Amino acid sequence: MHVASPIPVGKTTLLANGLTLHYHEAGAGEQVVVFLHGSGPGASGYSNFKHNYPLFAERGHRVIVPDLPGYGLSSKPENAEYVLDFFVDALRQFLQAIGVTRCALVGNSLGGAIAIKYALDYPRDVTRLILMAPGGVEERETYFQMEGIQRMVALFAGRQLNAVTMRELMLLLVSDPAHITDALIAERLPVCDTQPTSVLSSMRVPNLTERLGELACPVLGFWGTEDKFNPVEGVFKLMRHCRDARFVLLNRCGHWVMVEHRDTFNRGCLDFLAEASGQP
Repeated sequence: MHVASPIPVGKTTLLANGLTLHYHEAGAGEQVVVFLHGSGPGASGYSNFKHNYPLFAERGHRVIVPDLPGYGLSSKPENAEYVLDFFVDALRQFLQAIGVTRCALVGNSLGGAIAIKYALDYPRDVTRLILMAPGGVEERETYFQMEGIQRMVALFAGRQLNAVTMRELMLLLVSDPAHITDALIAERLPVCDTQPTSVLSSMRVPNLTERLGELACPVLGFWGTEDKFNPVEGVFKLMRHCRDARFVLLNRCGHWVMVEHRDTFNRGCLDFLAEASGQP
C-alpha cells in the first residue's frame, strides 16, 4: 500500500450530507471559476488541473479546485451510489458551504457532465461553461465500447493497479507519452488505494443530449481527435443542440486537452472568461 500522497493539502469543508470535501483555492477576483475533474483511478482536482488553475488566479480570477467525493483527498464513502445527481448535489452543498453563489464551471469528462447538469439545474448560478470532452452526451453502452473505459474498469475492478499498470492506463489519456511522468503516477497511486470499487461500478451518467438546448449560458469546449475515453463525435451533438457554443478540435491530442495543449487551453479559456467580465 502507498501510505502518503504527494498531492498538496489544501482546504476542507464539511457538507450537509456529512461528507468532507478537499479543495485548492487561489486568487481573489470577483469572477469565480470552479474546476471539476474527471473520473478514474487516482483522479483529483490537483492532478487534472495543476498546470492550469494557477494562471487563472494570476489573471484575476478566484479559482476553486475541489476533489469530488470518492476522489483525491475528499471523503470516499463505500456505500454511496456514484450517480450524476450525487455529484451535482455534492457540488451544490460545497458551493453553498464556501459562499459561492455564481461561477463559471470548467469540467473535464465526468466533471464536464457534472458541469452541464449543474447548469441545467441551477441556470442562474452558472455564468459560463468550459467543457473538455464532457461525459453525458452518449449512452452508457457507447462509453463502454471505448478502449480507455474498458481498460480502466478492468484494472480498477480487479484491483490490478500498480506503478506499471497505472502508467499503461494513463498513457491511454494522451497522444504524447511524455506527459505521463513518474510524478503523475506517484500522485495517483495513493489516491487509487483509498478508492472503493463502487466509485466506478455504481457510476451512472444519463445522456443529456436532448436537454443541451436548455443551457442558458455560453459554452466553450475542447476535444482531442485521439480521445480513447469519450467519442469525439460528441462534439457535434453539443454544437447542434447548444444555443451558444464554440469548440476547439485538436489533433495529436487525447482525452486530456488541458494537459497536452495547456497553452491553447489556458489562452482560450481566459479569453472566453474575459468576454463575460467585459475585459478588453
